[in-house]
Amino acid sequence: MKAYDTVIGLEVHAQLLTRTKIFCGCSTRSGLPPNTNTCPVCTGMPGVLPVLNRKVVDFGIMLGLATGCRIAPRCIFARKNYFYPDLPKGYQITQYEHPLCEGGTIRIETGQGVKRIGITRIHMEEDAGKTIHDEKAPYSYVDYNRAGVPLLEIVSEPEITSTDEAVAYLRELRQILMYLGICDGNMEEGSLRCDANVSVKPAGSSRYGTRTELKNMNSFRNVQKALEYEIERHIGIRESGHEVVQETLLWDPSRGVTVSMRSKEESHDYRYFPEPDLVPVEIGEAWIDGLRSGLPELPFARRKRFSGQYGLPAYDAGVLTQTKALADYYEEGVRLLDRPKEISNWIMTEVMRILNEKGIPITGLNVSPAMLTGLIALIGGGSISGSMAKDVFAEMAATGDSAESIVERRGIGQISDETELLSLAREIIDAHPDEARRYRSGKAGLLGFFVGKLMKATRGEANPKLASKIMKELLEG
Repeated sequence: MKAYDTVIGLEVHAQLLTRTKIFCGCSTRSGLPPNTNTCPVCTGMPGVLPVLNRKVVDFGIMLGLATGCRIAPRCIFARKNYFYPDLPKGYQITQYEHPLCEGGTIRIETGQGVKRIGITRIHMEEDAGKTIHDEKAPYSYVDYNRAGVPLLEIVSEPEITSTDEAVAYLRELRQILMYLGICDGNMEEGSLRCDANVSVKPAGSSRYGTRTELKNMNSFRNVQKALEYEIERHIGIRESGHEVVQETLLWDPSRGVTVSMRSKEESHDYRYFPEPDLVPVEIGEAWIDGLRSGLPELPFARRKRFSGQYGLPAYDAGVLTQTKALADYYEEGVRLLDRPKEISNWIMTEVMRILNEKGIPITGLNVSPAMLTGLIALIGGGSISGSMAKDVFAEMAATGDSAESIVERRGIGQISDETELLSLAREIIDAHPDEARRYRSGKAGLLGFFVGKLMKATRGEANPKLASKIMKELLEG
């Protein structure tokens, strides 16, 4: 079989976290009864006029700045004409020749280092409604609540060369959107939707193969599996001497296959023309500078800083910066207690375990950074052991009480009284003369045996370091 290169380009639609729709005052809140969150503007009634939501432009500029795009000083809306029942106007208001942003990049980590994936364009547009097909009867229903919900479409350059790179790009873009606070990134609920254009070509060839478009991929796993399947399908077709047909396909996750949806459209099929009911948007430098000054530190930069400033491994830095709120939680902890690796370990184990079990974000945790560092300080001061601390943390997460109050209420703590431990240690050595003799004749590993006996005698409450020190001194004295 010949060797082939893979060429992938992603088109991502991000639903924006505005309170109202892009061209009218209807709420963007989801979960309402069908067709109750609509008005004459978003349902395309005759004679109505759209009015642009400025916050949508703000969010688009913020993403453009975060990805190093050129922000257009003047951008124009267009009509994309096609007929489908969930499109009440018979056209979608979007952007075509004059998008809001062009020419940025997203950096991803690969096995060969950092790779930059180019962004062709970022533009604003309205969402369509939702078509619901009845599984028991030959009927379809249309819900227009989503019609007019604001979207940003982010189109990458065809510079992604593997399924791993595609997922890495999508993860990084999602993180940027969430750090900016402009999209919640929920793929399962459709807040972030990904379409992919994929083709293969003989290794080293400069001529692209025929591409197909994949839709209906609502998770990172489905994006990877759909692309892997389609790449293998393309290679199989070429190896059999046939030509790949340009078409749009749906991913069927239950069967693990792609299914033909329709022939692939080109831009001329949509008969784009400038939207006559919206004036061009003029974007001055003052507008851009105002938004630039409010941008947060972005995920890629924050990961690098965590590794450098706090001496964390790349893995730790990646986990701790998954969300802006989690990274903020960590940094507040380090500000209160200068033990960056210990705090990282606790967050990546006990904190993340509670978050996953309860299905909550870090902002929903009962344990504040001050409470967590208070617990870690108790361990460092010898008041409680690491194993005790895990039980205390679980109670902290359940009740919201501080570590100090729980330790006091439960009467727990490490025994650090040397006199008490010396007395117990002598009794244990006297009770095991054979083991003591073997230790003194060179079986150093038996120290663990004696320390274990002492820990058991104190129900695990002896300070482990002190217990080991006392046992070693008595056995060797």
